[in-house]
Amino acid sequence: MSIEILPDLLGVFFFAVSGCLLAGRKGFDLIGSLLLGSLVGLGGGVARDVIIGQTPAAFSNPLYLAPPVLAALLVFWLYNSAEKIGRWLVVFDAAGLALFCITGTVKALSFGLNPVASVLLGVTTAVGGGLLRDVVANQVPQLFNSHDIYAIPAIIGAALAALSYTGGWLNIGTGFGIAVVVFSFRIAAWHFRWHAPLAVRKQKN
Repeated sequence: MSIEILPDLLGVFFFAVSGCLLAGRKGFDLIGSLLLGSLVGLGGGVARDVIIGQTPAAFSNPLYLAPPVLAALLVFWLYNSAEKIGRWLVVFDAAGLALFCITGTVKALSFGLNPVASVLLGVTTAVGGGLLRDVVANQVPQLFNSHDIYAIPAIIGAALAALSYTGGWLNIGTGFGIAVVVFSFRIAAWHFRWHAPLAVRKQKN
């Protein structure tokens, strides 16, 4: 197994756990949990690969099917012993977001896309799976939650990844550092209830 796909597989796993946790909260059965975990874990990467004109890695490499299966089994056995499921869902979602905004951007750059397009594709990779997860689970997508910040950490991470890649500074250390920044920002935004300005300014009566 190539070391380059390890961050991608970890991102699939983290996102898949968030999907399986949500499935548990919604009362889905084990198959439903596996399907929702697979959707969130693989959805963003499939969208990325289709856009750049490549066969999605989820369909060309069987290794990508292992993380959702592992996530579904892990949640099946540990769900009832976990406290504050909502917190763990956010933590795993943030970890997947942090990794996917980097891997999506770097893959787009390696396929010859310009830095701006690569950042946009990195963000799409990072938020796409979570958007699909929430829609399928019949809840307001976290991406559109006006009381939270979701896409902004991914935008920052993707921009830093593009800057590091084009400058020749991107390696395991800098990539890990970017992921930590994105993860920390996302968790802090959730914990302290940071939010972006609304689409329109409300008039005071």
